[in-house]
Amino acid sequence: MTKLEPGANHYGHDVSSKIGSAGPSLFEQYPLLAELWEDAKELLGVRSNDAHTLYSVSVAHQLLGHYPQADSHVVLPAMLLHDIGWSAVDSDLVLSAIAPGAGNAELVLQHEKEGARLARQILVGHGVAAEDIERILYIIDGHDSRKESTSIEDSLVKDADKLWRLTGHGLDTIMDWFGLTRMQAFTLVESRVCGHLFTEPAQCMAAGFIAVERANMLAQRLALEER
Repeated sequence: MTKLEPGANHYGHDVSSKIGSAGPSLFEQYPLLAELWEDAKELLGVRSNDAHTLYSVSVAHQLLGHYPQADSHVVLPAMLLHDIGWSAVDSDLVLSAIAPGAGNAELVLQHEKEGARLARQILVGHGVAAEDIERILYIIDGHDSRKESTSIEDSLVKDADKLWRLTGHGLDTIMDWFGLTRMQAFTLVESRVCGHLFTEPAQCMAAGFIAVERANMLAQRLALEER
């Protein structure tokens, strides 16, 4: 659970008026994303894809700041809708598609194809330009199976998708998918992310996530929680 309110004020004085105000949220900046989310969230209720998607969209938005030439109107909708196709795959088989030592390429392809089909319906319903729709669908239909990148937009979606795995939420989720300890999940994720990112900012972000998680698992850090 995300901590939103303080548990104490050790300083004893109110400093809130000195820090300014927060900017608009991502969905406030891109109203279309909020609309797409309402249509997509029920389709994302498979293996925590709803939360995964929100983290990945935020990461993609951060990466976009390094690439002004990239089209945010393609990257962000593609990111929001990239995994809706898992809703069309037998829920009992979803994890077998990506499990260590297993994997099922046909199921991966199925979720991409179904995702593109469902995304077209959603995007058309929101009046998205036909040219943008085709670019978005091309990214969705290949975001996992296509190992090479075909554009900067494709790269950013692929990178943001992978980077989620290194977040605290990603590791928590993957631990429970496969019954792994945190160290086992981290080892698995690191091997599947590092060396597979297309952009330098994503590589830097991955290094930051890795540093934080390694600190989390230090024996000295864990001992602090026992005091």
